[in-house]
Amino acid sequence: MAYLLQGLFGERSLTKVVGLFTQKGQAESSMEEVMRVGGIRTSQVRLLGPQDARAPHRELFSYSMEPETQGIARTFYQTHVVGGMAGAAAGLALFAWFWRAGHPMITSSPLLAFIALVGFGTTFGLLGGGLLSMRPDHIRLITRVRSALRHDHWAVVAHPTTPEQTAKVKAVLHDSAAEVVSTL
Repeated sequence: MAYLLQGLFGERSLTKVVGLFTQKGQAESSMEEVMRVGGIRTSQVRLLGPQDARAPHRELFSYSMEPETQGIARTFYQTHVVGGMAGAAAGLALFAWFWRAGHPMITSSPLLAFIALVGFGTTFGLLGGGLLSMRPDHIRLITRVRSALRHDHWAVVAHPTTPEQTAKVKAVLHDSAAEVVSTL
C-alpha cells in the first residue's frame, strides 16, 4: 500500500510524526533519541519552539513542517493526473454499462451521452485529485502544532520515509510521554 501511495504522491515523506512537549529539555532529549533510531537522518527531524510560532518569518515554520516544496508540486500534478484519468475511466465504464443495458438516453444520442459521462467523470476525478493534493490530514496536524507552540510548548517534528521509520519514531515519542500527533 505504501508503494502505491508513494507513486501517487511526489513527496518522499508521506507521514509526519510530531511529539508535543511542555519543556525544552524533554523535547531535545526526545529529538536526540529519535535521531538515534535506525535510518533517520538529521535532516528528517526538526525542533520547534514557542519562538517559531511568533516569528515574523512564517516561512521558517512552513519549511519545518513541509520541507519538500518540489515534492508538493509533484504531488499536486500527480494527484490531478491520476484522479482525472481514474474519473475518465469510471465515466467510460459507466457509459459502457448503460450502452450494454440499452438505456434509452444512451442509445438515442450516444455521442452526447459519451461526452457527458466521461466529462463529468473526469471533472469529479480532478476534484478528487485536488482534495488529495490539499492533504487535509497535514492541515489538521499543522494547526495542532501551531496552537501548541503558541501555548509555550515544544515540538519535535519527524519526517520518516518508510513505515518502519514511522513506527520507530512513534514508539520513541510515546515512550517519552509526549503527546504524539501524526498524519496518515
